[in-house]
Amino acid sequence: MNLHRPTDLADAIRLLAEMPEARPLAGGASLVAMMNARIVEPAALVSLARVPGLAGITEEQDGALRIGAMTRHRETASDMRLTGGRSILRRAASRIANPVVRNMGTIGGSIALADPAADYPAALVCLDAGIEIAGASGTRRIAAKDFFTGWYETALQPGEMAVAVHLPPAPAGSVGAYRKLARIAGDFAIVSVALMLGAEGDRCTTLRVAVGACGPAPLRLPEFEAKLVGRPLDALDIGALGRALAWIADPVDDVRASAAYRRRVVPRLVTDAYERARRKHEARR
Repeated sequence: MNLHRPTDLADAIRLLAEMPEARPLAGGASLVAMMNARIVEPAALVSLARVPGLAGITEEQDGALRIGAMTRHRETASDMRLTGGRSILRRAASRIANPVVRNMGTIGGSIALADPAADYPAALVCLDAGIEIAGASGTRRIAAKDFFTGWYETALQPGEMAVAVHLPPAPAGSVGAYRKLARIAGDFAIVSVALMLGAEGDRCTTLRVAVGACGPAPLRLPEFEAKLVGRPLDALDIGALGRALAWIADPVDDVRASAAYRRRVVPRLVTDAYERARRKHEARR
């Protein structure tokens, strides 16, 4: 296998376009594990280590945050600009594997491999994030909900790579909760839930819920969420939303849990995430 080390983004994209079976190599934490498991078998690797401008978190004029694809998990987990509803992403990053992996792995490398049980997908879908993609024909941006398309599959076309994640400003006063059920700390999720809650007084103004590890891509029901907006927090039937998400789930049986167990856990984890977010909101009042 050949390893290429480009020194600018244009050269990296050129190499990927010329070698459709090549894979970009970011931190390597996820890719190497998948290669060892023979889930992916690239013909060549294009290292992004020497490409400038792909790391770091910057704030844009409208309050949005741009997270470069080579930003390490530990940076995302410790960035205090990820507050309010956007704290979901910080919490998700802090639950990835262990300190060694968080020091090595990157957000771009993780999402490009689209493991349904990884921590970022559900968090990004809940946050209405956008994924910036670069290829030979230029750059484009796609919503996170459309980026994850199947089991270990994304909307990336041959020769393209994810270069950044864009987080829009969170609704004013919003809070976030991220819940992850795993066999042991740092393992991939059996079920994960990312939840954003906004409220004025005792009434819900924003509700977003995404469930991970229960299908090929994160699950979300925006129409159901909209029906709950405007209701009192203590009368909001979050259990009904959890049951609806469990109904549309398409989990697998694997070494971590059965599909039936995952479906059973979804409503409970959704309710728990909501109660945690609600307590955060009430603590602010």
